[in-house]
Amino acid sequence: MKLTFIGAGSAFNKQDFQTNMILEGESGKRLLIDCGTYASFALQEMGIHSDDIAEKIDAIYISHQHADHAGGLEEIAFCTYFNPSSPRIKLFCVDTLMPRLWESTLKGGLESLEGKIVHLTEYFDCYPLQINKRFEWDELTIQPVQTVHFMNGFEIVPSYGLVVKGPSQTNGNITQLFITTDTQFCPNQIRMFYREADVIFHDCETSPFPSGVHAHYDDLLTLPECTKKKIYLCHYQPNPHQVPKEDGFLGFVQKGQIFEF
Repeated sequence: MKLTFIGAGSAFNKQDFQTNMILEGESGKRLLIDCGTYASFALQEMGIHSDDIAEKIDAIYISHQHADHAGGLEEIAFCTYFNPSSPRIKLFCVDTLMPRLWESTLKGGLESLEGKIVHLTEYFDCYPLQINKRFEWDELTIQPVQTVHFMNGFEIVPSYGLVVKGPSQTNGNITQLFITTDTQFCPNQIRMFYREADVIFHDCETSPFPSGVHAHYDDLLTLPECTKKKIYLCHYQPNPHQVPKEDGFLGFVQKGQIFEF
């Protein structure tokens, strides 16, 4: 399997783009994991344009509603809808998130077409996922993982990270990735996923002013060495001063970086 980071930065990082990525399985089918407001620019740098996006991106997974993860969906919806030769892209997200994604994020821009009122299914082939069930993608097994992103009053608003298992290799080994998407620093809640993963892609604030809605670099420093040595850091602010390899991590993910497993 191959994982390509079309961006690796935080929500407003125009230099490194937002942390969105493309997952490819054995046959090369492409699953775009999150689609933020800068996604079209990031995809264009990779040679994927609005007029041929459905030929080069087979499906999209959305982890949560924040604009750096879902803000690019409206553009893709319109570009594919008004291109008569374009197939509809598959849209995956957790079943409880799907209606909120439409009602609170996309409906204002997408509901009205000339002469009719439409729904999300007019633009995408929608696949609601159950939180405790895996789904298959091009010989990869994918499991959504609920993380604690932020509190809305007394309500936890999660993001849904992913555990991705590759196909069994000739030696019987299976590579397992853990992609946090967005999470607060809550190692007790996701300890099992840290332990079972071979490689972890972890969101990481590097700002001197922690927001509290992402794991901060200083927090991640407190993780055991056996966990840190599996972690690549992403979702960082521009020009981070930290040197993660010196602190036991695998490093900062770079925009455009490709990982093959």
